[in-house]
Amino acid sequence: MTSTSLQDSTGTAIPAPPAAKKIPTERTHHGETFVDNYEWLRDKESPEVVEHLRAENAYQEAVTAGQEPLREAIFQEIKGRTQETDLSVPHRKDGWWYFSRSSEGKEYGIHCRVKAEDSGDKVADWTPPGVEAGAGIPGEEILLDGNVEAEGKPFFSVGGTAVTVDGNLYAYAVDNSGDERFTLRIKDLRTGELLPDVIEDIFYGVAFSPDGTRLFYTVVDESWRPYQVKAHVLGTPVADDVVVYQEDDAAMWLGFELSADRRYLVLGIGCSEYSETRLLRFGDPTATVTTVISRDERVLYEAEPFLLNGEERILLTHNRGAINSMVSLADPAELAKPLAEQAWQTVVEHSDEVRVNGAGVTSTHLIVSIRKDTIERVQVMELAGLGTPAQQEPMEPAFDEELYTAGVGGSDYEAPVIRLGYTSYFTPSRIYDFVLPTPGQPAGELLLRKESPVLGGYDGSDYVATREWATAGDGTRIPLSVLRHKAVQQDSTAAGLVYGYGSYEMSIDPGFGVARLSLLDRGVVFVIAHIRGGGELGRHWYEDGKKLTKKNTFTDFVDATDWLAGSGWVDPARIAALGGSAGGLLMGAVANMAPEKYAAIVAQVPFVDPLTSILDPDLPLSALEWEEWGNPITDPQAYAYMKSYSPYENVREVAYPRIAAVTSFNDTRVLYVEPAKWVQELRNKTTGSQPIVMKIEMDGGHGGASGRYVQWRERAWDYAFIADALGATGLLPGAGLK
Repeated sequence: MTSTSLQDSTGTAIPAPPAAKKIPTERTHHGETFVDNYEWLRDKESPEVVEHLRAENAYQEAVTAGQEPLREAIFQEIKGRTQETDLSVPHRKDGWWYFSRSSEGKEYGIHCRVKAEDSGDKVADWTPPGVEAGAGIPGEEILLDGNVEAEGKPFFSVGGTAVTVDGNLYAYAVDNSGDERFTLRIKDLRTGELLPDVIEDIFYGVAFSPDGTRLFYTVVDESWRPYQVKAHVLGTPVADDVVVYQEDDAAMWLGFELSADRRYLVLGIGCSEYSETRLLRFGDPTATVTTVISRDERVLYEAEPFLLNGEERILLTHNRGAINSMVSLADPAELAKPLAEQAWQTVVEHSDEVRVNGAGVTSTHLIVSIRKDTIERVQVMELAGLGTPAQQEPMEPAFDEELYTAGVGGSDYEAPVIRLGYTSYFTPSRIYDFVLPTPGQPAGELLLRKESPVLGGYDGSDYVATREWATAGDGTRIPLSVLRHKAVQQDSTAAGLVYGYGSYEMSIDPGFGVARLSLLDRGVVFVIAHIRGGGELGRHWYEDGKKLTKKNTFTDFVDATDWLAGSGWVDPARIAALGGSAGGLLMGAVANMAPEKYAAIVAQVPFVDPLTSILDPDLPLSALEWEEWGNPITDPQAYAYMKSYSPYENVREVAYPRIAAVTSFNDTRVLYVEPAKWVQELRNKTTGSQPIVMKIEMDGGHGGASGRYVQWRERAWDYAFIADALGATGLLPGAGLK
């Protein structure tokens, strides 16, 4: 690529891109040697590396300088549609209502609470107080002001909070660098003073024991894998903290939570294919950690201990003989027997059409999260009769849209309601309380607590969302969500954008996005491709896009692109692609497979050098990836298969489209070095003249920068890059802010 052939969108000549020097490093596995010229860029402590990254930023700023007015316009549209002074719907925990506020001009939320009252009418007592945006209420307390905490810091993120049952102590974990290692502090809410207890370098999640004397937290190992759950006794030296459990298997992830009734500490250990749950009973000083089902049985499950009619039971959401999972009830005495001899009661049967995602309990009801026809739904049933012929039929809150997402947003064990979050592509986020059906009130009721306001004259009827289907090369039907402004005509002239992820059984569910409106208002037809490797159509859909079937993810995305090109909506020459993290690997793969089909590709924190990362178990999280991609260290077939699609290693001499790799210097999940190497190799090999840039946030983590205004500007950057490449910079008649 030569600098003389490059011009920005205004025709202005731009400088040559930074060329990193080549220092060959050999990587040999299974008799194959790969020469990597840019592995030296991994040394983030090197001034030369930092200088190179800053040069990359300077280059992309020069290349995209002409897009600044468009970026500013999109940023102002996001800002203009967002109610900047807002608050969450209060949720009740024990004797308090907890909520957060945001204020105009402030980057971060303010966490608050107000005392709850008990009148004896349970539904009334669980009705949130009428708090107002921008106005305090009597008795309101500020627990944590993110703006004060973030002052003078390059980054700010909260990794977990917890409050004691009596409401006196508040623990919070803060990250000020973006590396997802947090510092834990404890505030006495009676005095506002911080306790001397400070715990450094913890991972996400904190919880107090029910008696408030201990605080549980997670620690990561050198490869950034959570492997220890520790208990800190308040007022004692951190050096004396006890390891409750340590997981030594490098391929297993460790986490914890309290059971719904707070009688147990529940330790979750697992990978994507099997798991193990261990329980520690509170209130018994002689109790030890016990295993529910050994990982040796290779069952993927979750366990929730609870009391049913006063008797100990364990609720199991599992895939034992059920690829889409099912829900069973077990007597703890049964779990002492060999698995084949255990008798469980079926609560939710297995179905090839319904994926069971999880189940939990309140004091009166079972709550089940399922996925059917790609849509996430919630079902409830009374605990009375559970697992017997007298078990009630499940009840499901009814919604009137075809494409939507409804999920449990949290519930308290004693509450007569469960909190639901609801959204669709063009319905802003709604918060409902669903009144749990009882013999006296069998129908249940949906109580709308809030719909997030959208300003600027937003009208959802200006937009259209449809479910379409692309056909893969092997005949598989791929669901697509197709979003557009109603003014777009089906005359093959519009611009199009295809978005995808397709890994880890993650589903891209219908959800409202303020920023996305800026593309739709410019006539871009936005297609979300629900490709294999995700979870939209059940466990098979995931398993058909992982390990030695991973290429289905990439070919499905290309087939989705072909559907859009032939749909009659867009000009095939005006299609872009977007994806992040594992979806960034997808972007790198399709760039190599079908560069001619895209006018531009934006890869956010892209996992584009997967072999180098996964071959080194000392790199962050590498061993945990073996269940997703295969283990190329020990398996020659897995190595060869990954080698055949690794974006960095398969860059070839073709005309690549305009490409932007967007990353963060402190990302611990996908290291910045992957896109840094990738863009160098793309520039070396491309036979075209389109610019290839890397935008690196020097103070951000895997999610980018931390402040909301900065995040809006990052999204505006991505969308302006796409819109500029597609020639979709002007608003449709009548579209935009009103």
